[in-house]
Amino acid sequence: MNIRILRAVDAEKYWSLRLEGFKTFSEAFATSYDEAIARENPIQQAANRLEAVGSYTLGAFFDGELIGIVTLVQEMREKQRHRADIYGMFVKSNHQGSGVGKALMSEIINYARNLEGIEKVNLAVVSSNEGAKKLYSKLGFKVFGHEERALKVGNVYLAEEHMVLFL
Repeated sequence: MNIRILRAVDAEKYWSLRLEGFKTFSEAFATSYDEAIARENPIQQAANRLEAVGSYTLGAFFDGELIGIVTLVQEMREKQRHRADIYGMFVKSNHQGSGVGKALMSEIINYARNLEGIEKVNLAVVSSNEGAKKLYSKLGFKVFGHEERALKVGNVYLAEEHMVLFL
């Protein structure tokens, strides 16, 4: 497995994997699959996101296939520059449980540690996602808040836990 920063040239593979995540794990993302496929120029939007200042997306590759992604976004406001947020963590179903998620999260945490001024990293996880919560806890994240009805998928409400890791 190879983990590296994704760039605009990776946009098509990145977008394809994001769509897979939206479709197969709809409860894990704020964006719905229907919203995602309705976007205009999604590959160009993905390319722009991959090159955005303060946003860093790591991709895990196995035999040339993109199998996992995670994004770190550094806050830009003066009073919040000491923090960053993790978004879009996803590993293909057939690679879950193989250590890809832990490797991606470990790499993105190390990346955050090497960014000037970053003191803490936040993330949100659906409360029922026990596997993700266990992984984040093992990596040192602590719950600092619980949000009822954070997401609504159809007629089902999902709660989220907000977690922090102080670097």
